[in-house]
Amino acid sequence: MPELPEVETVARTLNALVAGKTIRAVTVRLPRIIQRPEEPEAFAAALEGRTIRSIGRRGKFLRFVLDDLVLVSHLRMEGRYSVCPADEPIEKHTHVLFHLTDGTDLRYKDVRQFGTMHLFRPGEEFEQPPLSKLGMEPLDDAFTVEALRKLLGGRKAPIKPLLLNQAYVTGLGNIYVDESLHKAGIHPERPASSLRAAEWTRLHASIRETLREAVDAGGSSVRSYVNGQGEMGMFQFRLYVYGREDEPCRTCGTPIVKTVLGGRGTHVCPVCQPYRKARGRRPAGKAPAAIPRRMAGDAAAAAADVTSHS
Repeated sequence: MPELPEVETVARTLNALVAGKTIRAVTVRLPRIIQRPEEPEAFAAALEGRTIRSIGRRGKFLRFVLDDLVLVSHLRMEGRYSVCPADEPIEKHTHVLFHLTDGTDLRYKDVRQFGTMHLFRPGEEFEQPPLSKLGMEPLDDAFTVEALRKLLGGRKAPIKPLLLNQAYVTGLGNIYVDESLHKAGIHPERPASSLRAAEWTRLHASIRETLREAVDAGGSSVRSYVNGQGEMGMFQFRLYVYGREDEPCRTCGTPIVKTVLGGRGTHVCPVCQPYRKARGRRPAGKAPAAIPRRMAGDAAAAAADVTSHS
């Protein structure tokens, strides 16, 4: 599923391609994609003659701002938008076509058919699902170390599932949670309540640094993701743990371990992310002793002794 960097990249590319263009007509070929209004005919009629003013993002959702309307679109697993000449043959799995007055189409294609579209009056989209259920934006100024710690620090659940919960922090998914936790030197099974002040500071910085780097790289094309111009992201070539089971950690050389946590595949370096626990069983991937962890882009910091934070 596209996460914050991928959705942000799609929003930026679509802005360059269709902002300022006017919708002549809409063709809905798979009605269940349209969640609001219930009737796809009403959806299509409401959009006719509307100009696309801008495309933005909230969490993993796209926000198409039009004249007096806002279209909220979720790509889910395989959804993608593209712009092409109106007379170009329609590809298989193309479910919604926005016919523009300049002779081009904005087309929505979704092999898995899980994507959704909701239409709102401006401002209503933030007061009703799905956007009303979303938590803090990790790249906003309001997302501070203290805000993150206050949000999650009192919870005994493992830190990774909490970061994946869109009601707490929105936009994070499996890729960037695994990468952020590795960068911060924190084991994904650690209870959030066990993290110390320095670890919250590292985690906060790692989340923001990882997301910004991924946005700059155009996201990660680990499956079928491409941006609005059909281009792949490049951040997958810079991943430290995600999707690298049994491959050497880029920091210490230890093979990456893949486990399952909360039903999600989880990648961890047992050396860079030691699990400190006073008693009880050791989780999969626990290192026998704490040794150097990775710090973002800093080879000297990568050699720092994580035990100094204990």
